Amino acid sequence: MRDLRALPKAHLHVHLESTVRWATLAEIGAGNGITVPDRPASFAGFADFFDQNDLVRACLRRPADFHRIALEFCEDSAADGVRYAEVSFTAAGHGDRLGDPTMPLEAVLDGLAEGRERFGIECRVLIDHSRRRSVDRAWRSLDLAERYAGVVAVGLAGDEAFPGDPFVEVFAAARDRGVHVVHHAGEACGPASIRQAVGAGRTERIGHGITILDDPDLVAEVRERGLALEVCPSSNVALGFARTLADHPLPRLRDAGLLVTINTDIPSLIGTPLASEYSRVRDAFGYDDRVVAELARNGVRASFAPDAVRDRILADIDAWLA
Repeated sequence: MRDLRALPKAHLHVHLESTVRWATLAEIGAGNGITVPDRPASFAGFADFFDQNDLVRACLRRPADFHRIALEFCEDSAADGVRYAEVSFTAAGHGDRLGDPTMPLEAVLDGLAEGRERFGIECRVLIDHSRRRSVDRAWRSLDLAERYAGVVAVGLAGDEAFPGDPFVEVFAAARDRGVHVVHHAGEACGPASIRQAVGAGRTERIGHGITILDDPDLVAEVRERGLALEVCPSSNVALGFARTLADHPLPRLRDAGLLVTINTDIPSLIGTPLASEYSRVRDAFGYDDRVVAELARNGVRASFAPDAVRDRILADIDAWLA
């Protein structure tokens, strides 16, 4: 049983606002006149998820705030064995909230650049857009993605009950302009949300996708197209989309021949960094280190990292296993 913190990993599905250290949040909040309560003793599902996200947004106001959380994300990720990350960030939403469309993203990108220099981790930003928000804001997200080299993709997140069809022109334009597209789908809602994402939505990966097994034809299509699933087991359990980790469909997704990657989604909220997520998966399903290494390779291969970065991490995974 090799050390999973030493396993070189890519992290493809993680929200920057849900990675903030609680002590950091308290300090940032104090600097902005916001009182941050003691950290809750437990995570109670969606109510806590929304409350804590609202608290994070209320605290983040200054360029230094965004820079700090990005830098600390790099530090924590590198210590956890992450070599490459595509971190989701609601850049246009923060810009609208603060009346400055570019400041939050520029500060995050500066923090990630400093993190690369200090901790040796490569990070890119995926700008997410809530399905509940306007098409105009989605266009602004695409504009930001085109303007900043550190942004690798755009995509839909949030409540899957809101359809993706109003945004199809935005994401068709993104693909035409060389910006990658990744949507959340198939977590809270069934396969129809996945079908829309992989069809008119033009997604290149599927954020979550755990309900796909309810549609065998869709399973076959996604498998044949080699579209990866960004699976976040502990988050799915914490938010009520799987009863327990043992009940999670991850093994059945693998058995169906789908390209499964392991991710955390909201690590600071549920106390599960990526190495711990790998450990939980290994223990829950009895996977040996060869399977664990293959899951790590899937994450690297499904990423939008430059070829040289991918090749280097894949070689290091082989060395870890050897």
